[in-house]
Amino acid sequence: MNYLAHSFLTFSNGQIVGQFLEDFIRNRDRFSFPKEIQDGITLHRAIDTFTDSHPAIHEAKKAFSPLVRLYAGAFVDVAMDYFVANDLTLHSLEGWKMHSLNVYRVLHEHEQWLPENFKKMLEKMEKDDWLYNYREDWGIQFSIRNVLNKARYLEKDIPVFDAFLKNKSFLQQCYNDFFPDLFTHIREINAQLQMNHE
Repeated sequence: MNYLAHSFLTFSNGQIVGQFLEDFIRNRDRFSFPKEIQDGITLHRAIDTFTDSHPAIHEAKKAFSPLVRLYAGAFVDVAMDYFVANDLTLHSLEGWKMHSLNVYRVLHEHEQWLPENFKKMLEKMEKDDWLYNYREDWGIQFSIRNVLNKARYLEKDIPVFDAFLKNKSFLQQCYNDFFPDLFTHIREINAQLQMNHE
């Protein structure tokens, strides 16, 4: 899952910070953060582990694997944020906008914990409102281009976005089969974390 899903699958402000930090810190540094941020890091890892093992995600990868092979999972993560952003059973459009603004606010309020490379990304994320605009085709096209630019062994003109458009209905079904399971799993993980703190 990508940034929007990770930010949505949180249960406190500190967890939002941890969810974003996970990809920017060394494993040994995770215990230097407050407990709520550590919980967010734990949830991020639980999301990634569950996602990687889910049958619907294995199916979704087939939309991209002919083009990008082992990188298919990264593009599925981006694609899933499109369907999260358009899932009006989770939030209304206004609710998703408020969610996005709240995430940016929370991250700024916890800037003392954010590494410099993340702060630079956050500036771009907020300026272009990545989280809300994942609901748009152009928002996903932008994210796909970012993944291609970062991927060391992929040509930059591979038509991954075209594959997303072509397979949108198939990917929607994969999302429908997957996300409720993930949501239930992460709520259970969070309940365990809270019990551990009591």
